[in-house]
Amino acid sequence: MTRIACFIVAFLALASSFASAYDPSPLQDFCVAVDDAKSAVFVNGKFCKDPKLVVADDFFKHIDAGNTSNLFGSAVTPVTVNELFGLNTLGISLARLDFAPKGLIPPHTHPRGTEILTVIEGT
Repeated sequence: MTRIACFIVAFLALASSFASAYDPSPLQDFCVAVDDAKSAVFVNGKFCKDPKLVVADDFFKHIDAGNTSNLFGSAVTPVTVNELFGLNTLGISLARLDFAPKGLIPPHTHPRGTEILTVIEGT
């Protein structure tokens, strides 16, 4: 091998040891949805609010009780990113369930999903 070839191989080996790579857009824990097109990032069909401007109220919202005067005595009110902006990109489905006395939710399944219920009032 000639000296020039040895020099090129040595140079490339040395140069590759200084190479680095990174993700220019680091992961973020949340993306609070806004309808403002001036926001920088478009994720999951919504623009993301600047993380420095996010407040706790972006993750909380009162959802009114549903009408339980039906055959099952229950009401399911889905809560989406349109009602609770903090849900954007979290991979969470949320609903408010209301029951009349002896009300029930018809049998159903959640393929590849888990259901967690929290009783706020009643037994």
